[in-house]
Formats: sequence, structure tokens, C-alpha cells
Amino acid sequence: MSTFAKKHPLPHTLTGFTVVDFPASQRLQMVTLDEATVAAFAQSVADWSVQGIEYKPFLRFEVADRLDKITGYTLGKCLNDIVRDRATGAFLLNYQGDPGVEDGEARTEFEVKLSTAISHIIGLSNHDAMYGQYYARFTVRNVDDSDSYLRKAHRRMELHNDGTYVNERTDYVLMQKLKEENMQGGNSLLLHVDDWADRDTFIQHPLAKENIVWGAPKSKNVDIKVEHPVFFEEDADGNPMMLYIDQFAEPSNKAQGKYLFDMGESLEADPNYLSVPMPVGSMLVIHNHVWLHGRDKFVSHPGLCRELLRQRGHFTD
Repeated sequence: MSTFAKKHPLPHTLTGFTVVDFPASQRLQMVTLDEATVAAFAQSVADWSVQGIEYKPFLRFEVADRLDKITGYTLGKCLNDIVRDRATGAFLLNYQGDPGVEDGEARTEFEVKLSTAISHIIGLSNHDAMYGQYYARFTVRNVDDSDSYLRKAHRRMELHNDGTYVNERTDYVLMQKLKEENMQGGNSLLLHVDDWADRDTFIQHPLAKENIVWGAPKSKNVDIKVEHPVFFEEDADGNPMMLYIDQFAEPSNKAQGKYLFDMGESLEADPNYLSVPMPVGSMLVIHNHVWLHGRDKFVSHPGLCRELLRQRGHFTD
């Protein structure tokens, strides 16, 4: 039994899935759906296309309910407890067995349905302007000419929070691996705010609560700019919540620039991060304001290709 499961006992036994600690950290929980759960879920949503789920937003919650019901409504309680508890706040979800669909776009459709179920068990996904849906799909290749680090294969994507440049609240981020070819490296990187050695130094800085302007490159399809501090609010216990990314901050003066530079240097030098490999089909779900995330660089290969799916949204009660 995981450390988390001992702390958050359910009223009855987990049905159709298991939970264990990630080997390198008791914060990150590993959730595995069993073969029977996956088969039952695939059958229960087989009549709905992804296009139908895109066109009818209420179907996203029905997809979520079908999965939760299969587990006797133990999955929803467990996932919400994990992601909303600051001591954990993240899970890596995998599944066993074969959903009974062919590889290719049919398999991808199943993966989109599964990620939709998970995201709408814990909240409501925001519109992703980059892709034009409640989710985004994008590909990382060996060569890239985009205007942000998202698709840059040969450098480390620095630790950050999502949702810095939008008006919508971004409580959670879901990242799912849809497929990969000729890939080595590229592990997901995670750092919990409370494990950051220099956290209190930056919280106590005079600029910690000062508004900073945040924008985005053209590929994000978001024209507005927003203002908020890096430490934009506290949780119910008074602990800091973060909203930071190095690429999209637009400091107004030298002091802000220095503060952001030093913060980035500190985060990247911190040894307390996790390096998380993700098999195809797996998804990583994090509390966006208590975990920073990034990506390690890939080993160069002419045929390198990784397709990812992202959902970002807010909690619902």
C-alpha cells in the first residue's frame, strides 16, 4: 500500500486499480488501471467519437462518470485526494491490457477519451487556444523552427508552471504520451515547491508579491497580456502557490529582471527534482501551483518523433 493510501483510507477497497509510491518519491503516486477496468471503459465509450466529445461538452463528464462508475466510484475520490493534497499533488497513471482497438488513430482516439475521463473526474479542462479544443496535441521532432521551447528536442525545457499568460485559472495540468519513435531521453521533470531549497528566499523577497506582465508567442494564439505575481496566492494553510515560467515573463525593470533570472537559476540548479519516464499511453497529472514541471532533452535522431496530448483546467466541486 502506498504512503498516500495509508493517509487517505477509502470507505471501501479500491476497485479496478492500484496505487503505489513512485520509487524516488512518496509525493508522486503511481496509479494503474487493471485490464478489466480498461476493457469495460473502452466498451462503455465505444459509441462516441472524439469529434462528438469535442462538439458536446457534457459528454466529457459522462465519459468521466462511466470510468468512475466502473471502479465503484473509488477512482474519483482517490485521484481527487491525491491531486488536491499538497503533500502529494501529482500522479502518474498507466493502464494494463489492450483496449481492443487497432493501433494508429483509433488507438489515439481511445487515449483522448481516457485522458478526458481523468481530467473531468478532477475538474474541467479549459479551452486550449494553441490547438483550438479543450485539449492540445503536438509533436516533438528532431528539427524544429517554432517560437517556444515546447517542441525543442535538444535542450532541457526549464521548470515552470502552466497558465501564466491566460485569464482562466489553471489548477491542474495533464500530460499524456500518445506515441513515440526513435526516442531516447526526454523524461518529464518535476519539482515540488516545498522541496525547492531556495523557496523561502524568493518568497521573502520584496518582489514576491509584485505584479509582473506575462505574454505569449504567436503560436499560442493568445493576444492578451496578464499581470500577476509569481507567488500569486496561498493555500488554506498559508502555503505559497506559484505561477511562473521563464519564457513568457516580461519584466518592467532591472529589479524584476534580476529577480526572475535568479529564480530561474535557482530552480534549474536545485537537486530535488524528479526525472519521470513515461510509457506510451501513460499520463502525468499535477497540481499546477505546487509542482513545477519541465522536460529533459532528447538524444538526437533523424527519425525522432513524440506526440503528446495536454489538458489544463480548474478544479470543480
